[in-house]
Amino acid sequence: MDENELSYIIRRCIFNVYNTLAPGLLESVYQRILVSELQENGLNVKSELLLPVKYNDKNFRIDILVEDNVILELKSVKSIENIHYKQLYTYLKLSNKKLGLLVNFNTTNILDGIKRVVNNL
Repeated sequence: MDENELSYIIRRCIFNVYNTLAPGLLESVYQRILVSELQENGLNVKSELLLPVKYNDKNFRIDILVEDNVILELKSVKSIENIHYKQLYTYLKLSNKKLGLLVNFNTTNILDGIKRVVNNL
């Protein structure tokens, strides 16, 4: 399955979680439920995956990695800021992945809360 096919399934799962839970919860709640939803849809999912960085043995954590291909960075914030895009783009570059989805569950319209971030796609 390529990134675009995965993106379609992932977005459907995001819609299901959002429509069930609505906005207003902590990011960690959405993360746990979304991981479960993705797995129920037959996808291989890793959560809180360490991303090694070659600087003073520091590591970052990827919220969700789907099929070892698509990174999901989840937020539950008033609005998405430029730093959130930069964060996800850096994760894509460091992990050599091509597609990431930045998802803000704290929105009145989840379509506006899902942003694609690409790295040489």
